[in-house]
Amino acid sequence: MMKERRKEKRIKEESKVTFKLLSDDKLPHGKKIFYTLTKDISAGGVGIQTDTFLPINTLLKIELLLTNPPRSITAFGKVRWVKNLYDDELFEMGLEFVDTTPDSIMALMEHIYKKQKE
Repeated sequence: MMKERRKEKRIKEESKVTFKLLSDDKLPHGKKIFYTLTKDISAGGVGIQTDTFLPINTLLKIELLLTNPPRSITAFGKVRWVKNLYDDELFEMGLEFVDTTPDSIMALMEHIYKKQKE
């Protein structure tokens, strides 16, 4: 059994997320903006599924829609791990928040706390 290495408590949640590629990496299809749903979320990062492969350490700008209370937060993140789920057509990845404002971190923590109480 793998030991849990995350510092922050994660909650399972499907929230809308938009991320924009900030790294200079050129992806084959030329896309720089992606839309998907979160799988889980914590104050330190977010898990997503996407049909687009992103290399580890890719830098992203993340727009995350929180539901409780409804609001949008902006954060920056790096791809920390990638798992190929289905024949190079679906990927699961972990994004770690980096250089994120204290206001955004507080909004995430408040959101997670309220979700845990539900």
